[in-house]
Amino acid sequence: MSLYRHKAGARLAEAVVSNGLIFMAGQVPENTEADAQAQTANVLAQIDAILAELDSSKAKLVDATIYLADLADYAAMNAAWDAWVIPGQTPARATVQAKLANPAWKVEIKVVAER
Repeated sequence: MSLYRHKAGARLAEAVVSNGLIFMAGQVPENTEADAQAQTANVLAQIDAILAELDSSKAKLVDATIYLADLADYAAMNAAWDAWVIPGQTPARATVQAKLANPAWKVEIKVVAER
């Protein structure tokens, strides 16, 4: 069994690769003053970057969990998501409302992908 911790810190790793799967930590927006659609696009760009660092891509997504601070932002989040995913290569997905650690965050996304 192989195990690699990508950008490991004292509290968490940005991703853990095990047996060909990438388990990414929840990614949060850097543009905290933006609306939900822009925050989602920002998070998805971060996911793209981490996947690229690990020789993967959104084409290899297996699973996604999306946490929204307010389900009223569901349509705005989906607008960014739908523009980002590859048709026919979408992952299994769950979206839930959750109180996020920073009140300025409208979205947090956690994914699993193949390497």
